[in-house]
Amino acid sequence: MWLHRFALLTAGSTLCLIYAGALVTSTGSGLAVPDWPLSFGQVFPPMVGGVFYEHGHRMVAATVGLLTVVLALWVCRADARAWLRKLAILAACAVVLQGLLGGMTVLMGLPAAVSVAHACLAQLFLCAVVAIAVCTGPGWTSVHDRPAPIDDGRVPLRWIAPLFAALVYAQLVVGAIMRHIGAGLAIPDFPLAHGKIIPPLASQAEVVHFAHRVGAVLVAAVTGWTCLRIVRRHAEERQLLRPALIAVWLVLLQVSLGAITIWSRRAVVPTSAHVVTGAAILATAVVLALRAHRLLAPASPRESLALPIRTAA
Repeated sequence: MWLHRFALLTAGSTLCLIYAGALVTSTGSGLAVPDWPLSFGQVFPPMVGGVFYEHGHRMVAATVGLLTVVLALWVCRADARAWLRKLAILAACAVVLQGLLGGMTVLMGLPAAVSVAHACLAQLFLCAVVAIAVCTGPGWTSVHDRPAPIDDGRVPLRWIAPLFAALVYAQLVVGAIMRHIGAGLAIPDFPLAHGKIIPPLASQAEVVHFAHRVGAVLVAAVTGWTCLRIVRRHAEERQLLRPALIAVWLVLLQVSLGAITIWSRRAVVPTSAHVVTGAAILATAVVLALRAHRLLAPASPRESLALPIRTAA
């Protein structure tokens, strides 16, 4: 249990790190400290102006890095599953690479490509840490105490849940591109776009921005589909129902924050909250995908044919 709790602490700290990074971009503080790994040649410079956000982000990143290394060592020592040990080592390598990418963004003057890679790797790192937290939890090892429910239906939930997670990650990638090429207000109105449902896309920034809006509609639709599927067929599985309902509420919050971001002309607080809420949706989708794979048994053709007979009986 203590390993599980420590993994939860690391995952929660990663969400805080993503929020701190979002504040750096939202406040335009990315080059407030022009050197790396030191800050103005110091370990702890005066925390004034943009230095507060940039150096604060570095301090949170160092903390998360230390937690991740400890987590990897703990998993390798205490857990017998080889695949989980490899995942923990991969997470530790990812956090080191993430630190190097963060340094490159500063030393190279915030190039969009490196900044986007930095943002996308942060989300993958979050997925790895969340997966470790899920797989070290008590619910992961106790599911064999009872027969596994059959994952029936034309499209199994074991497929829907990973699709949901992949779609959310793709949406976050588009959002990162939009954010780092400065296209956040390329379409300045909402819910319409230049007063239309489908606007004339005259620039690359408008194309990326509109793609992000279309992606939001797709994510909302898949979230509703996934939750409805669980409510209708697996409502008794609380380990599936709870993350599904949380995902619905997070998506509603995310859409609201996206609207407020545009209406407020990218105010710092809603813009940064929009970023971290997207990460929280991804984390929830990963939890749902892992639990669906663990809790549900795939329906064989024989079981699928027998299902209507059992239901009628």
